Amino acid sequence: MAARLDTIADQLPLPDQIRADPALSEILDDEVRHLARLLGYLAGESALRHRAAARYPAEVTVLQRRTTLALARAAESASAALAAFGAAIHCLGMLTDLPHQTPGPARARSHNTALEQLTVCFGDSRAHLAYAAKRLRQAADARSAPTVPGPARPSLTASPAHPR
Repeated sequence: MAARLDTIADQLPLPDQIRADPALSEILDDEVRHLARLLGYLAGESALRHRAAARYPAEVTVLQRRTTLALARAAESASAALAAFGAAIHCLGMLTDLPHQTPGPARARSHNTALEQLTVCFGDSRAHLAYAAKRLRQAADARSAPTVPGPARPSLTASPAHPR
């Protein structure tokens, strides 16, 4: 799951690649669809685990609770990335409309502002996706980390031998 989130982030253009270009709309369209599927998966897994915990509360382990929480946190970050994609779509719409407006300094300022906002939107999306991937990896690492046994505790019933 974390690798899929990273893949979506990797497909996003870097700040120096952002311009009013139809190819950018296609990239955004593809990545919104990919992210929406992943968000749907996260929501479904979270709901499934929540129902299971409600039905069988005695069977819920600490590991299951942590996994459910990690999925929910990843869903929150993924939805924030999706919201930033929505704002990017709006910026692209503005950039598409600007050529049809009266030329002048106001149009030039609007164009520059829309490009700046678009760059911010892609940066925000990338940051939210990276954060979600990081949290999922941390949760997975915590799951797979072997527990290191501590030193053996002396028995309270055994009395130490005292030589006389």
